[in-house]
Amino acid sequence: MKNNNLRNVFQMIVRRFGFLNERCCEDCCGDDISLIQSHILYEISRQNEPSMQDVAGALGLDITTFSRQIKTLNERDLVKKTPHPNDNRVNLLSLTSKGKATEQKINQEMNIYLNQIFSSLSDFEKETVIRSLYLLDDATRKSESKRCPPR
Repeated sequence: MKNNNLRNVFQMIVRRFGFLNERCCEDCCGDDISLIQSHILYEISRQNEPSMQDVAGALGLDITTFSRQIKTLNERDLVKKTPHPNDNRVNLLSLTSKGKATEQKINQEMNIYLNQIFSSLSDFEKETVIRSLYLLDDATRKSESKRCPPR
């Protein structure tokens, strides 16, 4: 496969998955959750009381943009911000009951969509794709520090 075609495949997969992800956030939970807010809720649920800096870093967001999103999520009673017990400069994040319920609804909806995507594949093809995704994720993680994509 030529590199040009490979890039095209990646572009289309990312675009389609982005649309899928966007549609989920708009339709699934009855809340007006943006795509980035969905990612924030997911990261907070994935980590144990992460700091704002940890989540912003995991999502590749600058802290100013991230802080605005957290403020909105906090005002909507989805995220709780608590000062670190040993350092008041650091805020720890957790999901409220409403935030947990919203994140669970998004997670359920995403799993339904992913199952629909994989439903047309045989068991062998599913296993191959999933194994390949893990390999790609690992390779991407290893190369992140070596090279930044062109701007």
